[in-house]
Amino acid sequence: MSKRVQIGAVVWVLATVGAFFLDPILGSAVLLFGGVLVVVGHLASHWGEGTTFEEREMARARRRKDRYQANAGKRAKDRERWEAGKARRAAREARKTG
Repeated sequence: MSKRVQIGAVVWVLATVGAFFLDPILGSAVLLFGGVLVVVGHLASHWGEGTTFEEREMARARRRKDRYQANAGKRAKDRERWEAGKARRAAREARKTG
């Protein structure tokens, strides 16, 4: 928790205690709304710490490259089978016409 949020939480607790001494309804309102503000402040304090779009895209590109390299053997085998089938079709067509 950041220092700013901690200071806000201390101020909130003191304001809540003071408001309860004045009026219980006012104290409960300060308790509720102040608590929400402290939670929102805590969540907002970590907002900019995430990765950037560029960093996420670079990680995805790295993973795609790794998968592509891992499947190179399968692609070569498929290409070989496709070429063999293509040659068989060409030979069949040559026999029909010639």
